[in-house]
Amino acid sequence: MVWLQLAVVLAFIYLGARLGSIGIGFAGAVGVGVLSLFFGLAPGGIPIDVILIIMSVIGAVAAMQVAGGLDYLVDLAERILRRNPNHITFMAPVVTYVMTMLAGTGHTAYSTLPVIAEVAHESGVRPSRPLSIAVIASQIAITASPVSAAVVVFSGFLEPYGVGYLELLLICIPTTFAAVMLTAVICNFLGVDLAKDPVYQERVKKGLIQKKEGEKRVLKDTGRTSVLIFIAAIVAVVIYATLISKNVGVIENPVLGRDNAIMIFMLAAATVITMITKIDASEILNAQTFKSGMSACVCVLGVAWLGNTFVGAHIDSIKAVAGDLLAGYPWLLAVTLFFASMLLYSQAATTRALMPAALLLVEPTTAIASFAAVSALFVLPTYPTLLAAVEMDDTGSTRIGNLVFNHPFFVPGVICITLCVALGFVVAPMVI
Repeated sequence: MVWLQLAVVLAFIYLGARLGSIGIGFAGAVGVGVLSLFFGLAPGGIPIDVILIIMSVIGAVAAMQVAGGLDYLVDLAERILRRNPNHITFMAPVVTYVMTMLAGTGHTAYSTLPVIAEVAHESGVRPSRPLSIAVIASQIAITASPVSAAVVVFSGFLEPYGVGYLELLLICIPTTFAAVMLTAVICNFLGVDLAKDPVYQERVKKGLIQKKEGEKRVLKDTGRTSVLIFIAAIVAVVIYATLISKNVGVIENPVLGRDNAIMIFMLAAATVITMITKIDASEILNAQTFKSGMSACVCVLGVAWLGNTFVGAHIDSIKAVAGDLLAGYPWLLAVTLFFASMLLYSQAATTRALMPAALLLVEPTTAIASFAAVSALFVLPTYPTLLAAVEMDDTGSTRIGNLVFNHPFFVPGVICITLCVALGFVVAPMVI
């Protein structure tokens, strides 16, 4: 029955992946219904904490976008990239990593991908090199963002084991950033040079590649102000979480917990941005980041609920089977998280579904070192930012092959996660 139930879980995840976008959340909830009604499993815990954090952060990000903050950041990023065109493969992932880490969502990468593709092409650099690592960086940075749902929820799981929010960030930020930059070095040698690419040459002959006229971006006067307000809210989150940490102990028995504080600070930032910049609050509902974030909430609801239902029903069996194996080969946790996130399509959902059980089987240092592996959203070539990167590159160098896995994001992604985990196993014991 366990294997049949697992087959049901995988079948509905597959159905969700076929539906695409918000469909994976729909299908996940149906899977919970099947496990409950036909197999008698009690529905698992709904990841309300993850959903509320995503909603709060996305609300602030969307307000910042309507106020012109994202355009301001993209303009700043474009100036940085155009100032260093020959180093686009190294600068592009820095830009997407920082933007994702600040915003807590990888959807901010959309606006920078056209700039990356254009600057690379103008510089004679194969666009697939900077685009691939830029997309991977935007996914990996979720596990280093102070306001991402994955980090906040994982830090909550770690607190009973004596590991605080600040310690988690002190491990994840340097290890993930170092892994991204090391992978960028490798990406510089992937694929033939653009001038030698037969697909590019064919597209040039057919006149499919046109010189693009650079669009003059109109910036709102309120853009910079909204960014500063949002950054101030992030700083406030980190400071408050540090003050209430048991390891720091400045504020003992806080009335306001960390999760609630993050939601309050983010919604307060959205309020201040709306008031000071005088934007129409109703426009926030139409912002692309708001739509993407709300879609992510439904996805997390469905797939994490499905995962919690199955894992919760068989936790004793999982501990019995996996305990000894993980004790001898702790890196297998990273492999498990890698394949789970590949199917669940969400760092937060994967963290919420698997990390509580993982912490019962391995040391906290092992779980933290393996944390970056929840970012394997690039394996199947259907993730929105991945598809956007393919679409933005009219040279044809960033293309998806006939086989499922032969696309330019796979090798950089696997290398980057492997480096993150390896560095995590070195740094985590030093910090904790």
